[in-house]
Amino acid sequence: MTDLTFTCTGVRADPYAAGPTLVLRLRITAPPGTRVHALALRCQIRVEPARRGYTAGEAEALADLFGERSRWGSTLRPVQFAHVGLMVPGFTGETETDLAVPCTYDMDVASTRYFNALRDGEVPLLLLFSGTAFTGAGGFHVEPVPWDREASCRMPVAVWHEMVEQHFPGCGWLRLPRDTMAELLAFRSRHALTSWETTLRALLDAAEPAPPPLPLPGAPAPRVTERAAP
Repeated sequence: MTDLTFTCTGVRADPYAAGPTLVLRLRITAPPGTRVHALALRCQIRVEPARRGYTAGEAEALADLFGERSRWGSTLRPVQFAHVGLMVPGFTGETETDLAVPCTYDMDVASTRYFNALRDGEVPLLLLFSGTAFTGAGGFHVEPVPWDREASCRMPVAVWHEMVEQHFPGCGWLRLPRDTMAELLAFRSRHALTSWETTLRALLDAAEPAPPPLPLPGAPAPRVTERAAP
């Protein structure tokens, strides 16, 4: 098998994508003089949370994923992020290409909750490669990409927040069951509410208990009485 090596040289947010998308820059190297006609690549991306430190606020926000910090020795396991495919054009020796990774802001997804909990620093990522290489100087040789090919990457947390802000500026994302969504739509229609923000605000205000009325000026203070327990 051709001895291919992979390096991730950077991560950026794609400002022109229809949805949240990260772009990982890959450098692929073959032995000198080796002709690679094409490369059908598969990449599994994992978050490795044990490879960075966390502030007290970040640890609190990650409690639903990993539990209390005292348990992190056994719970701080890798988190699956994405599976993506890529067709790499032919090259000789070395090439660089972009790997686009579609992302979600769904807070039910563990990787999204992890990214959202971080305030600064870097996210340690591990890229695991597999696929098929088409090589040969005078013809095609079809061979698998070795299963032990991998590359480490440290993505700045600011890149994730920049990407989310591009597509959801100042907003969050909430997924609801279809029946609950239908009830919310009916409530919004009945009350002629103009947005989801005003709809949820109306429901929150209705759920808050009304504050006690203020006493009139000069009125005596209410008499405190005791009542025996039933």
